Formats: sequence, C-alpha cells, structure tokens
Amino acid sequence: MTVGMNKSDREWQTELSPERYRVLRQADTEPPWVGKYVHNHEDGTYRCAGCASVLFDAATKFESGSGWPSFYQAARADAVELVADDKHGMARTEVRCRACGGHLGHLFDDGPEPTGQRYCMNSLALDFEAKP
Repeated sequence: MTVGMNKSDREWQTELSPERYRVLRQADTEPPWVGKYVHNHEDGTYRCAGCASVLFDAATKFESGSGWPSFYQAARADAVELVADDKHGMARTEVRCRACGGHLGHLFDDGPEPTGQRYCMNSLALDFEAKP
C-alpha cells in the first residue's frame, strides 16, 4: 500500500473537506441513507475521492438495503486493499484504496452472485464519473 501517496496529514487536511478527511484519513463512517451515491443508478465509474483511482464500475452496484452504496466487486483486484478490522468489538474487513490508503468502507460476505460479496462504501470516499 502507498500510504497517503507520500502526503502529510496536514496536506490531506488542506485538500479534503472536513467530512471527507474524517472518512478517508480517520476511517470514520458516514450515517446510513445520507450519502449522495446510495440511490445513484447512472452508468459510469466510481473513483477514490482522495486520489481519483478507479475503484468500482457502476455495473457492479446493487441495492443492498444497508444505506450505503454497495458493489459486488472492485473494478480491478488490485484497486483496493483488504485489511482485518477488529475495532468496535467486531471482526470485519476494511476496504482501503490501494493507491492512497484512504478508508473506503467494509467488505461483507452477504452480497449477490456472482461473487457473494458486498463492498459497503462511504459516498464521501467516492467521486462518480458518468459515462458520456
């Protein structure tokens, strides 16, 4: 993982909004149902809000009922990094952007076929680029 793309914490604070900084750099979670991409159904690409790396294709997005945008697979296997997360008394798998180390959300094994996985992401960690 390229932690912070060699940026200092101060640089991240300057470049990101306070809300995005809390999610991407401090592993916070936005409240359910408030993210701007929860109900987005446009065709396009989801990128990391910290470094613009391609993370997810809209074709893999599904309605999980969780309150966060959910995808059944990453755009490329090497786009994200999976890290064990035992904070809050739960055993979970954290999902980070492999390029900048930004916290994106968590991975669960309750998604649809063909993968059975649910990448449960924070809208604040993503930027959407609609297909023309």
